[in-house]
Amino acid sequence: MKGLAALSGGVDSAVATALLCEEGHGLTGVTMRLLDASLLGGPQAVQACAMEAAIEGARASCQQLGIPHLTLDLAAQFRSCVVEPFCRAYLEGRTPNPCIECNRHLKIAELQRLRRQRELDFVATGHYARVRFDQPTGRWQLLRAADKAKDQSYVLYRAGQDDLAHLRLPLGNLAKGDVRALAAELGLPGADAPESQ
Repeated sequence: MKGLAALSGGVDSAVATALLCEEGHGLTGVTMRLLDASLLGGPQAVQACAMEAAIEGARASCQQLGIPHLTLDLAAQFRSCVVEPFCRAYLEGRTPNPCIECNRHLKIAELQRLRRQRELDFVATGHYARVRFDQPTGRWQLLRAADKAKDQSYVLYRAGQDDLAHLRLPLGNLAKGDVRALAAELGLPGADAPESQ
């Protein structure tokens, strides 16, 4: 099977990609550029530079795994679908979760759109969650990760049936410690990197 592997530059997505490569899947690594350094100043420019470093880390992981890498420029969509709604909600006294909207509009929607455009079989991410098909109901289910401390199913809850049918989550049955050990064993960058949010 062929698919897209979403890589953030971190250890989780690199290990998820490596596991799928070991299974023999034909993968293309994809990293999303969510900030445009040329439009930012001050602390935001630092964040954009960190994002560029993460993109380079993702590219290095792909090179080590022997798969192609591409970068999707989604800065405009990130601003309109995630940042601006977050700011509006926050100013209205609500407590928004930008990760849910980013996963919904970018990590899921844009990557699934690219998957369909390229006629590929699946999109893979490094999220700690699980997907399974339930025979009695004939529906795909999103399940919590085996590692309850790392579960990220809540940020994927808006994924639809077609999204879930074409989503692979290789870390769903692993503990974070096991993922770090695999990264070290495979010589992937970031095995000892601190946790990110």
